[in-house]
Amino acid sequence: MKIEKTLHSRIDEIDFNNISFGNHCSDHMFCSEFRNGEWKNSIIKPFENINISPKSLVFHYGQAVFEGMKAYKDKNEEVFLFRPEENFKRINRSAKRLEMPSIPESIFMNGLKKLIDIDRDWVPKHYGQSLYIRPFLIAMDRVLSAKPSKDYLFMIISTPVDAYYEYPLKIKIEEKYSRSASGGVGFAKAAGNYASSFYPTRLAREEGFDQILWTDSSTHTWIEELGTMNVFFWLKNKLITPRANENILSGITCKSLLALAKKEGIDIEERDLSVSEIIDGLKKGALKEAFGCGTAVVVNYFQTISYQGVNFSLPDIPDDQRTSILLKKKLLDIQHNFSEDPFGWRLKLKRFL
Repeated sequence: MKIEKTLHSRIDEIDFNNISFGNHCSDHMFCSEFRNGEWKNSIIKPFENINISPKSLVFHYGQAVFEGMKAYKDKNEEVFLFRPEENFKRINRSAKRLEMPSIPESIFMNGLKKLIDIDRDWVPKHYGQSLYIRPFLIAMDRVLSAKPSKDYLFMIISTPVDAYYEYPLKIKIEEKYSRSASGGVGFAKAAGNYASSFYPTRLAREEGFDQILWTDSSTHTWIEELGTMNVFFWLKNKLITPRANENILSGITCKSLLALAKKEGIDIEERDLSVSEIIDGLKKGALKEAFGCGTAVVVNYFQTISYQGVNFSLPDIPDDQRTSILLKKKLLDIQHNFSEDPFGWRLKLKRFL
């Protein structure tokens, strides 16, 4: 792998006490090209714009997949990655569904580790902050023909981030629009999944809501995801999340929270969950808590759930009694090396250079 280090770091431009999400990229980026059936030209170089033809197929037929992951610092300023092997597996599942080449583990992992090592000063020091890492794969063929590309570009960039949300969420259960459909690409981290969600989300925000609780495309009677997150409900003394299927992204944060909940002795279920069951739980007081989770947000709980024009308020529980807050702290403690890691999720980043 070729490495070209920047002569002038931009890190002094960042106020680490006031980080806006995703605005500042770290000094370097990783690139690798897929041409003539093989991966080549892997390089870490200073962050810069890339030269891409207007004819590149990523612009026209949507062959683009990505990942979201994070690096954390502990009290001794050692850097840790969190479950990177899961991101490696998932980006290749997404690539396969969009008829894109698999990324070799050596390219993904070596590029990731060396890139973050070079930019380790960009990993924020404060608890809850992190370096958000964005691996992505895009089609690069310059022929306007509706077929899979032959050439691809894999890149990794990163940006220091603070908490994504900082307030309880007002949620609307969606009854018209859908983020995925059976046989589609809902389980893949495909760029188009997010683009199609922007318009209905804007409509919901114009009504005063923060996010959409997506339902199945056929009947709109089954709960799927919350915006760009997986979702949990504390219902009848059980922590329930819709089971992963072809419509729902298999979230790494979601899987981690399930493992933590099980370790804490919490009764958990992964199963199909209907809208009627949620509304019935709200009416009868059996639904005590609901929250979304994902790499960017980590965990964020709901204040209100709206359905068919009726707003249902969730119980006002002190933070120290919320399951969502408990699990979030357990997860962050592992990620920041503040506690033991019984699951082997935390990967200490060694110094390569």
